[in-house]
Amino acid sequence: MPSAALSRYLKPVVFLACLAPLAWLVWRAFHEALGANPIETITHSTGNCTLTFLLITLAVTPVRKLTRQYWLINFRRMFGLFAFFYGTLHLLTWAVADKSLVLHDMLADIVKRRFITAGMTAYALMIPLALTSTKWSIRKLGGKRWQALHRLIYFSAAIGVIHYIWLVKADLKKPLEYAAVLAVLMLYRLVVWIGSRRTPGKAAVAGRV
Repeated sequence: MPSAALSRYLKPVVFLACLAPLAWLVWRAFHEALGANPIETITHSTGNCTLTFLLITLAVTPVRKLTRQYWLINFRRMFGLFAFFYGTLHLLTWAVADKSLVLHDMLADIVKRRFITAGMTAYALMIPLALTSTKWSIRKLGGKRWQALHRLIYFSAAIGVIHYIWLVKADLKKPLEYAAVLAVLMLYRLVVWIGSRRTPGKAAVAGRV
Protein backbone atom coordinates (compact mmCIF):
# COMPACT_ATOMS: atom_id res chain seq x y z
CA MET A 1 0.00 0.00 0.00
CA PRO A 2 1.43 3.46 -0.89
CA SER A 3 2.60 5.45 2.12
CA ALA A 4 0.08 8.29 1.54
CA ALA A 5 -2.82 5.84 1.52
CA LEU A 6 -1.43 4.01 4.55
CA SER A 7 -1.18 7.19 6.61
CA ARG A 8 -4.72 8.17 5.57
CA TYR A 9 -6.12 4.86 6.81
CA LEU A 10 -4.04 4.93 9.98
CA LYS A 11 -4.94 8.47 11.04
CA PRO A 12 -8.34 7.59 12.58
CA VAL A 13 -6.74 4.67 14.42
CA VAL A 14 -3.90 6.81 15.74
CA PHE A 15 -6.35 9.57 16.70
CA LEU A 16 -8.42 7.15 18.77
CA ALA A 17 -5.27 5.70 20.34
CA CYS A 18 -4.25 9.21 21.39
CA LEU A 19 -7.62 9.63 23.10
CA ALA A 20 -7.25 6.32 24.96
CA PRO A 21 -5.61 7.85 28.09
CA LEU A 22 -8.50 10.29 28.43
CA ALA A 23 -11.05 7.51 27.92
CA TRP A 24 -9.31 5.46 30.62
CA LEU A 25 -9.48 8.39 33.04
CA VAL A 26 -13.17 8.92 32.33
CA TRP A 27 -13.87 5.22 32.81
CA ARG A 28 -12.04 5.24 36.14
CA ALA A 29 -13.94 8.35 37.22
CA PHE A 30 -17.32 6.75 36.48
CA HIS A 31 -16.26 3.62 38.38
CA GLU A 32 -14.83 5.59 41.32
CA ALA A 33 -11.39 4.14 40.65
CA LEU A 34 -9.28 7.31 40.76
CA GLY A 35 -7.95 6.58 44.23
CA ALA A 36 -8.09 8.55 47.45
CA ASN A 37 -7.18 11.80 45.71
CA PRO A 38 -8.92 11.96 42.31
CA ILE A 39 -7.67 15.47 41.51
CA GLU A 40 -4.07 14.40 42.04
CA THR A 41 -4.59 11.30 39.89
CA ILE A 42 -6.05 13.34 37.03
CA THR A 43 -3.35 15.98 37.36
CA HIS A 44 -0.53 13.44 37.22
CA SER A 45 -2.11 11.45 34.40
CA THR A 46 -2.68 14.46 32.16
CA GLY A 47 0.79 15.77 32.95
CA ASN A 48 2.37 12.45 32.00
CA CYS A 49 0.37 12.42 28.76
CA THR A 50 1.55 15.93 27.94
CA LEU A 51 5.21 15.00 28.31
CA THR A 52 4.72 11.70 26.51
CA PHE A 53 3.15 13.35 23.48
CA LEU A 54 5.81 16.07 23.43
CA LEU A 55 8.48 13.38 23.27
CA ILE A 56 6.56 11.37 20.67
CA THR A 57 6.32 14.53 18.55
CA LEU A 58 10.06 15.03 18.83
CA ALA A 59 10.67 11.36 18.05
CA VAL A 60 8.86 11.46 14.70
CA THR A 61 11.74 13.08 12.81
CA PRO A 62 14.54 10.72 13.93
CA VAL A 63 12.34 7.63 13.62
CA ARG A 64 11.17 8.45 10.10
CA LYS A 65 14.71 9.25 8.97
CA LEU A 66 16.39 6.26 10.58
CA THR A 67 13.72 3.85 9.32
CA ARG A 68 13.14 5.72 6.03
CA GLN A 69 9.44 5.68 6.74
CA TYR A 70 9.00 9.27 5.62
CA TRP A 71 5.19 9.10 5.69
CA LEU A 72 5.35 9.23 9.50
CA ILE A 73 5.69 13.00 9.18
CA ASN A 74 1.93 13.04 8.55
CA PHE A 75 1.35 12.25 12.22
CA ARG A 76 3.67 14.80 13.82
CA ARG A 77 1.13 17.62 13.88
CA MET A 78 -1.48 15.33 15.44
CA PHE A 79 0.91 14.28 18.20
CA GLY A 80 1.88 17.89 18.86
CA LEU A 81 -1.74 18.98 19.13
CA PHE A 82 -2.49 16.13 21.51
CA ALA A 83 0.43 17.29 23.67
CA PHE A 84 -1.24 20.70 23.82
CA PHE A 85 -4.65 19.10 24.43
CA TYR A 86 -3.44 17.10 27.43
CA GLY A 87 -1.42 20.08 28.63
CA THR A 88 -4.61 22.14 28.60
CA LEU A 89 -6.44 19.44 30.58
CA HIS A 90 -3.51 19.37 33.02
CA LEU A 91 -3.71 23.14 33.47
CA LEU A 92 -7.50 23.17 33.81
CA THR A 93 -7.41 20.42 36.43
CA TRP A 94 -5.12 22.58 38.54
CA ALA A 95 -6.93 25.86 37.86
CA VAL A 96 -10.53 24.62 38.19
CA ALA A 97 -10.49 21.56 40.43
CA ASP A 98 -7.59 22.54 42.69
CA LYS A 99 -7.75 26.36 42.75
CA SER A 100 -11.46 26.88 41.89
CA LEU A 101 -10.40 29.57 39.39
CA VAL A 102 -9.46 31.92 42.24
CA LEU A 103 -7.05 34.20 40.40
CA HIS A 104 -5.25 35.41 43.52
CA ASP A 105 -4.46 31.86 44.65
CA MET A 106 -3.37 30.86 41.14
CA LEU A 107 -1.00 33.80 40.79
CA ALA A 108 0.40 33.18 44.28
CA ASP A 109 1.13 29.55 43.35
CA ILE A 110 2.81 30.56 40.09
CA VAL A 111 5.07 33.03 41.88
CA LYS A 112 5.89 31.01 45.01
CA ARG A 113 6.08 27.42 43.76
CA ARG A 114 8.83 26.94 41.21
CA PHE A 115 7.43 23.74 39.74
CA ILE A 116 4.22 25.59 38.86
CA THR A 117 6.24 28.46 37.40
CA ALA A 118 8.06 25.95 35.21
CA GLY A 119 4.82 24.20 34.23
CA MET A 120 3.15 27.46 33.22
CA THR A 121 6.22 28.42 31.20
CA ALA A 122 6.24 25.08 29.38
CA TYR A 123 2.54 25.43 28.59
CA ALA A 124 2.91 29.03 27.43
CA LEU A 125 5.59 27.93 24.95
CA MET A 126 3.17 25.38 23.52
CA ILE A 127 0.49 27.96 22.72
CA PRO A 128 2.17 29.52 19.65
CA LEU A 129 2.98 26.01 18.40
CA ALA A 130 -0.67 24.98 18.57
CA LEU A 131 -1.86 28.24 17.01
CA THR A 132 0.53 27.89 14.05
CA SER A 133 0.05 24.19 13.42
CA THR A 134 -1.94 24.73 10.20
CA LYS A 135 -0.67 24.69 6.63
CA TRP A 136 -1.94 28.26 6.32
CA SER A 137 0.44 29.31 9.11
CA ILE A 138 3.37 27.69 7.33
CA ARG A 139 2.56 29.62 4.15
CA LYS A 140 2.00 32.85 6.06
CA LEU A 141 5.19 32.66 8.16
CA GLY A 142 7.37 31.02 5.54
CA GLY A 143 9.12 27.71 6.02
CA LYS A 144 12.25 29.01 7.77
CA ARG A 145 10.44 31.25 10.23
CA TRP A 146 7.87 28.54 10.95
CA GLN A 147 10.64 26.01 11.67
CA ALA A 148 12.44 28.52 13.90
CA LEU A 149 9.24 29.16 15.87
CA HIS A 150 8.50 25.46 16.27
CA ARG A 151 11.88 24.86 17.86
CA LEU A 152 10.13 26.16 20.96
CA ILE A 153 9.06 22.56 21.44
CA TYR A 154 12.60 21.76 22.59
CA PHE A 155 12.33 24.31 25.39
CA SER A 156 8.78 23.32 26.27
CA ALA A 157 9.77 19.66 26.62
CA ALA A 158 12.90 20.49 28.65
CA ILE A 159 11.04 22.83 31.00
CA GLY A 160 8.25 20.25 31.27
CA VAL A 161 10.77 17.69 32.49
CA ILE A 162 12.15 20.21 35.00
CA HIS A 163 8.57 20.89 36.14
CA TYR A 164 8.14 17.16 36.80
CA ILE A 165 11.47 16.83 38.63
CA TRP A 166 10.68 19.78 40.91
CA LEU A 167 7.18 18.43 41.52
CA VAL A 168 8.10 14.95 42.75
CA LYS A 169 11.26 15.99 44.67
CA ALA A 170 12.01 12.52 46.08
CA ASP A 171 11.08 9.69 43.69
CA LEU A 172 12.85 10.87 40.55
CA LYS A 173 12.68 7.63 38.58
CA LYS A 174 9.81 8.61 36.25
CA PRO A 175 10.89 12.20 35.49
CA LEU A 176 14.46 11.03 34.90
CA GLU A 177 13.15 8.49 32.39
CA TYR A 178 11.53 11.37 30.50
CA ALA A 179 14.76 13.34 30.80
CA ALA A 180 16.77 10.43 29.38
CA VAL A 181 14.47 10.07 26.36
CA LEU A 182 14.61 13.81 25.74
CA ALA A 183 18.41 13.74 25.99
CA VAL A 184 18.61 10.98 23.35
CA LEU A 185 16.30 12.90 21.02
CA MET A 186 18.29 16.09 21.43
CA LEU A 187 21.59 14.24 21.02
CA TYR A 188 20.34 12.91 17.69
CA ARG A 189 19.58 16.45 16.55
CA LEU A 190 22.98 17.65 17.73
CA VAL A 191 24.74 14.90 15.75
CA VAL A 192 22.70 15.73 12.65
CA TRP A 193 23.44 19.44 13.07
CA ILE A 194 27.19 18.80 13.39
CA GLY A 195 27.02 16.62 10.30
CA SER A 196 25.19 19.34 8.39
CA ARG A 197 27.91 21.86 9.27
CA ARG A 198 30.44 19.57 7.66
CA THR A 199 28.16 19.04 4.67
CA PRO A 200 26.52 22.43 3.96
CA GLY A 201 24.03 20.96 1.50
CA LYS A 202 22.33 19.09 4.35
CA ALA A 203 21.84 22.16 6.52
CA ALA A 204 18.22 22.70 5.48
CA VAL A 205 17.35 19.10 6.33
CA ALA A 206 19.00 19.36 9.75
CA GLY A 207 16.96 22.44 10.55
CA ARG A 208 13.66 20.57 10.58
CA VAL A 209 12.04 19.84 13.92
